[in-house]
Amino acid sequence: MNLNREITILQAMSVGELRERYAELHGENCRSRHRTYLIRRIVWKLQARAEGGLSERARQRAAELTDVAEARVTPPNGNGIPAKPRTRPNDPRIPAPGNMIVRDYKGRTVQVLVTEDGFEYEGEPYGSLSAVAKAVTDSHMNGFRFFKLEDRK
Repeated sequence: MNLNREITILQAMSVGELRERYAELHGENCRSRHRTYLIRRIVWKLQARAEGGLSERARQRAAELTDVAEARVTPPNGNGIPAKPRTRPNDPRIPAPGNMIVRDYKGRTVQVLVTEDGFEYEGEPYGSLSAVAKAVTDSHMNGFRFFKLEDRK
């Protein structure tokens, strides 16, 4: 097998084709759509097949170091400690809980209730004014700027 030729072929493939090639070689689908990652994993597998892969000793050592049942994709939240409830940041631009932030936007009045944990808009809780602004405008925006609270510091 000519590894350089294989790499050239892989670089010309689309991400969809790379995912198919990955599944063919590894025997499982890959959730990643990162082109460089896919090419590297495919080339690694091709090289391992051509040159024999890991030694038996290396495989045994790897098995000793990991217990697949305990391996996690993401770390636990707070080392098993329940997350603390979110507290409202002490920002002077934000009115005290119970107050409303009101703004006219495109012919309608937007009313946001300030709560102890964040904000409430149309009965839904939000953790930040930016999240509320995104719900209203459907685009990312600074919440303080949208509600014209920037200069209240």
